[in-house]
Amino acid sequence: MALYQGNDVDEKYVFPWMGIVANVPIEWDGKRYVGKSGSGLRDDLTNKGFNPVRVHPLWNHRGHSGYAVVEFSNNWDGFAYAIKLEKSFESQHRGRLDYLGSANRGNKLYGWVAKADDFRSAGVIGDYVRKNGDLKSISDVQAEEKRKNDALVSNLADTIKAKSRRLKEIESRCNETSMCLNKVMMQRDEMIQEYNEELQGMAKNARDQLAKMIKEREKNKLYLEAQRKELELREKELVEREALNDNQRQELNSLKQMNERAEMEQKRMDESVLKLAEEQKKEKETLREKILELQTKLDSKQALELEIERLRGATQVMRHMGDGQDVKKKLDEIQESLKEKEEELEDLEALNQALVVKERRANVELQDARKELIDGMKQHSSRALIGVKRMGELNIKRFQEITKRMFVEDADFKAAELCSIWEAHLRDPNWHPFKVVTTENGPKEIDDKDERLNRLKHEYGKAAYELVTTALLEMNESSCSRGITTELWNYKLERIATIKEGISYVVQKLKASKAKKR
Repeated sequence: MALYQGNDVDEKYVFPWMGIVANVPIEWDGKRYVGKSGSGLRDDLTNKGFNPVRVHPLWNHRGHSGYAVVEFSNNWDGFAYAIKLEKSFESQHRGRLDYLGSANRGNKLYGWVAKADDFRSAGVIGDYVRKNGDLKSISDVQAEEKRKNDALVSNLADTIKAKSRRLKEIESRCNETSMCLNKVMMQRDEMIQEYNEELQGMAKNARDQLAKMIKEREKNKLYLEAQRKELELREKELVEREALNDNQRQELNSLKQMNERAEMEQKRMDESVLKLAEEQKKEKETLREKILELQTKLDSKQALELEIERLRGATQVMRHMGDGQDVKKKLDEIQESLKEKEEELEDLEALNQALVVKERRANVELQDARKELIDGMKQHSSRALIGVKRMGELNIKRFQEITKRMFVEDADFKAAELCSIWEAHLRDPNWHPFKVVTTENGPKEIDDKDERLNRLKHEYGKAAYELVTTALLEMNESSCSRGITTELWNYKLERIATIKEGISYVVQKLKASKAKKR
């Protein structure tokens, strides 16, 4: 800017910066005057180091007027090139004053910077510069440039303030989401603890009931054994006396038959008790496994139903034993116990139903929290520890790497075509290249020797085969229908991330961000 101090600061120039080239060689072609084109003049001036943007030859009713307007860029570099053009022509005595004062100009070009005299002049030069420019001094251009810069700085400052407010709002929402998720996790942990305590109490009650049944079985067994020995002794005494009459013999046979039936019922009861004990053992193992899975309430219900069935079986046994006073008393006790167990079963079913409703509500809240967490982490890079992954999406860049090794030409086209074909196969609900086999560790998907996959593996190699099978397994894992879904993903362990992992990651990021700000 120091180059333009002094009287030049207030001198008026045509802005955007323009130069005038006069005495352009022209000739008559029989209809009108023609001369050198604008692009040719621009190339000549460029070769001389004036760096014009464009050159416009000026025409009138007779054709080419012999004048041309040279346009420069509207910054200070353009002004410097315009001044350089004027100085160059003036140093050769071919400036504006030389052009106006010379009678014999020959074929030499004359040039100068367009100023107020040219702007106000009549003719094609004045018409063009008035139409395409304006008169401004150096100080006017500087003031306008300063005004534009100030406006730009003001706009940028307003934009930064708006972005800062938006950032604070996002941080506030993240904090609210984090608090909500923490509250949900605490409620979930409390529910699981209550669930486990109730299940442990029910398991203890089941063990106590089984011990009580075994004790009663031993007591009945001893009682029947004593009755058998007593009958054998009475039979021996009657035989020795030889005084047994028909009625006594019938009574004795009847008692023996009743005792045999009682022993058979006792034997069946023993087998039932052993079977029940074995089933109780299995139920106990199942109960312990399902405590970890929050599903053991149904097993407790089944155990209570088994207890009720056992009491009903014991009722049948006591009915077969006859109508004695002790038998009737025992039968009343068993029926009373059966009634209590049935009432307990009804209470347990009501409790279980309430817990199921509570669990479903908690599952809905957890799913909503997971969806909110996924939406909030969609902007995270895949290089982060926990992020969002589109399950079942094929990576076209990996296909391009494969096709570039196989094809010299059209590798990208081949990759796009291959990716499009296999995306259509993946979305086909009737295509099932895997079958599910149940193993000791649970259901497992295995390759069923699919013809399409084998052909892909044969033609494009194992890498392409693994890309497609991985995408298919991701679809099967994340959704019942074929389609691309978004899941919370643990990139370190290469698996679907839990809500707890996602929340821990977000909390760590927030703490790190706050620490960095401090």
